[in-house]
Amino acid sequence: MIDSKFQTPNPKSQINSNHQYLNKEGKSFSISVTVKDQGRRIDQLLSETDLNLSRSQAKHLIEQNHILLNEKTVKPGARLKSGDIISGIVPAPQPLSLIPESLSLSVLYEDASIIVIDKPPGMVVHPAPGNPSGTLVNALLYHCKDLSGINGALRPGIVHRLDKETSGVMVVAKDNEAYHQLIKQFKNRKVEKVYLAITYGNMKQNEGLIDAPIGRHPDQRKKMSIRTTRGRIALTQWKVLERFGPFTFLEIHPKTGRTHQIRVHLSAMGHPLLGDPLYGRKAALQDQKLRECIKRMNRQALHALQLQFNHPFTGERVQFIAPIPQDMKETLDCLRSIT
Repeated sequence: MIDSKFQTPNPKSQINSNHQYLNKEGKSFSISVTVKDQGRRIDQLLSETDLNLSRSQAKHLIEQNHILLNEKTVKPGARLKSGDIISGIVPAPQPLSLIPESLSLSVLYEDASIIVIDKPPGMVVHPAPGNPSGTLVNALLYHCKDLSGINGALRPGIVHRLDKETSGVMVVAKDNEAYHQLIKQFKNRKVEKVYLAITYGNMKQNEGLIDAPIGRHPDQRKKMSIRTTRGRIALTQWKVLERFGPFTFLEIHPKTGRTHQIRVHLSAMGHPLLGDPLYGRKAALQDQKLRECIKRMNRQALHALQLQFNHPFTGERVQFIAPIPQDMKETLDCLRSIT
């Protein structure tokens, strides 16, 4: 892990004559619209202030009549004029109806704005039907005693995800400002990610770029696919680290963040991840030792090794590394011993 000393905050996006105060209902505010913001949508402008609202949050608050324009209700798309007064209340965050759980967490770094963890394989990020507890969010609610309101609730801010059986480094926001700063970096591709993967097949080239849009599979709704009419741009850069005859060890740099992106792209190349139950293959492995290693690993051989981004409080570039886990180490050692 590499971290830095965090001292000087970034200047927030401010609007002239922006007055705020807290009361028991939440954050009251009043904003005077200036000439430079004339003609803009009210929801767009609110998403760029130090209220730390996303555009969808601003839209929701306007529709719920929490935010007024010149003391009148308004639509989210209303256009502003110089001298208009935007006022209202951002409701105080409410406790989330999730149970904090004392689960083991491998914390790589933590401060008042973010927590960086090494997620183990087998842990789901979010509670969902079938996984109501034992998730990363449940663990973070127990671990983080200093959470502030994020999107209207007292909860950790999940800004990106790893699949249940993918291990490795994740950053989580602890307050609303950090959440929106990190979301913006992911959206603008300012976050650098590095993964390690073991795939089936001998990759003939040493490196390459997969450029294939990804969307929902046309027939199997649990899967994503490059064979879709509504695919979104997806870019995956890869290079070979080691070859083991019918298997290859890769370093992967995803340039976009689509659901199952690495798994889908490698499978589409004819080199699915070792152990991937959804996009992989059922191969008859001759070596008993290797069969036992893969059985013990019991997941896709994919690990999020490194994450690099600008710290949301200081703007300083930081990097965090989650060491390759023991199950993938054992599988690599096994592959080396039989080739």
